[in-house]
Amino acid sequence: MRDLSGYQVTEKLHESTNSLVYRGHRRADDQPVILKMLKQAYPSPESIAWFKREYETTQNINLPGVIDVYSWENLETNWVMVLEDFGGESLNRIIPKQEFTIAEFLHLAIKIVDILGQVHQQHIIHKDINPSNIILNQNTGKLKLIDFGISTTLSREISTFRNPNVLEGTLAYISPEQTGRMNRAIDYRTDFYSLGVTFYELLTGQLPFPSNDVLELVHCHIAKQPTRPQELKPEIPPILSALLLKLMAKNAEERYLSAYRIKADLEECLRQWQTKGQIDAFLIDQHNVSDQFQIPQKLYGREQEISTLLAAFDRVSQGASEIMLVSGYSGIGKSVLIQEVYKPLTRQNGYCISGKFDQFQRDIPYASLIQAFRSL
Repeated sequence: MRDLSGYQVTEKLHESTNSLVYRGHRRADDQPVILKMLKQAYPSPESIAWFKREYETTQNINLPGVIDVYSWENLETNWVMVLEDFGGESLNRIIPKQEFTIAEFLHLAIKIVDILGQVHQQHIIHKDINPSNIILNQNTGKLKLIDFGISTTLSREISTFRNPNVLEGTLAYISPEQTGRMNRAIDYRTDFYSLGVTFYELLTGQLPFPSNDVLELVHCHIAKQPTRPQELKPEIPPILSALLLKLMAKNAEERYLSAYRIKADLEECLRQWQTKGQIDAFLIDQHNVSDQFQIPQKLYGREQEISTLLAAFDRVSQGASEIMLVSGYSGIGKSVLIQEVYKPLTRQNGYCISGKFDQFQRDIPYASLIQAFRSL
């Protein structure tokens, strides 16, 4: 194993496109640590800034359920984030080795939801909830959330239509709105969808959409309903299955509005399981009140225009060639209207490119066309 100045590396834990994660200890005091570093030997200034932002975000959260960060250092030309090592293992390593009982799942799920709720109270959206970012020490029961590399402190974020290979997050777990093809902004409820996929995998041992095709997976997230968990494992109580599917609702408005309500329903499931050995049906998501003000993102009053666009798209997908013009004053909602075609476009494995005729770039020939084709 490699050594870094002041640190002894003992184990490689993870490798992604951008980073490497090692387990080791600090030579000065033999303190166990996790070392996360950028993968590139000579990273770009943008990559270094992104990495430092992750360090600062994690450091500022300061919650018992979030990994502690010790320092951010430049060691032998490598930018390294030094994190605590509490002897945990990521859930994506545990799932293939262990089948969780209903009681074990409920205890674990309550801990995860509690931590996520505390993160949301600090006005942070994680945007990459998945088993590899949840660390559990099975001996002590301690659980922590990691990897705030793409998190945001914005209350709402717009995800644009782009090549699915460059989407932010882990594709098997991202919410429909994170795909950029739902014509909806991202808010804290995107984490609830990813949480639902994670819970689904914990309970059933498999993903709701086990596809390797990138576009098919995106389409599944935005349009396909997953198999009900109790159909895969009959021992899963129907009410628990309903809770998971509510988390995984395609529209954010149909999901839970707060982590507090998810936790309350999970605690009721656990109470019944411990006292009766079963979970009777009850009304989930009662008094679903959010602590954040959210305006529904549904497009109103454009049903006829949307139908016209979708009808034209259906004709084109069958071989016709057409051109459509959408006119209107600035800010009236032309772009939002056109973006309603994103969902059916994904179903047909299609792409959407766009370019803007910028009044300040009139001196550049074909600037808008170049901008459009560069997005492919």
